[in-house]
Amino acid sequence: MKKSDTNKEIIVVGDRVLIQPDENKMKTSHGLYLPQGVEEKEKVQSGYVVKIGPGYPLPDPNASSDEPWSKSQSENKYLALQAEIGDYVIFLRKSGVEIEWELEKYIIVPHHSILLIIRNNILKNLDSQE
Repeated sequence: MKKSDTNKEIIVVGDRVLIQPDENKMKTSHGLYLPQGVEEKEKVQSGYVVKIGPGYPLPDPNASSDEPWSKSQSENKYLALQAEIGDYVIFLRKSGVEIEWELEKYIIVPHHSILLIIRNNILKNLDSQE
């Protein structure tokens, strides 16, 4: 993902994942075929993970329930997401939000909408076994 000339940057929040959609819809670059029925209904789409949010927020164990307005002294903690930058994913399209940033199309989806992750190191291991 490119940084803007004006030094603007996209920061993904929470459990969201920023995906650059794959234009080749019939067959993924990794050899997975998506059925015609799925593509016609646009229920499932694939693409590359460009950015990820910090994860699912965890409750602060030091927070006092007596004074909920008082500021916590500890940092926010998150449960990390499975998806990583560079992963190829297949996800539920209907839960995504399409955006355009610097003439590029992206889709923001919640992590729970990702159905499958293909990571390069997994593919290398599969190739060496054949």
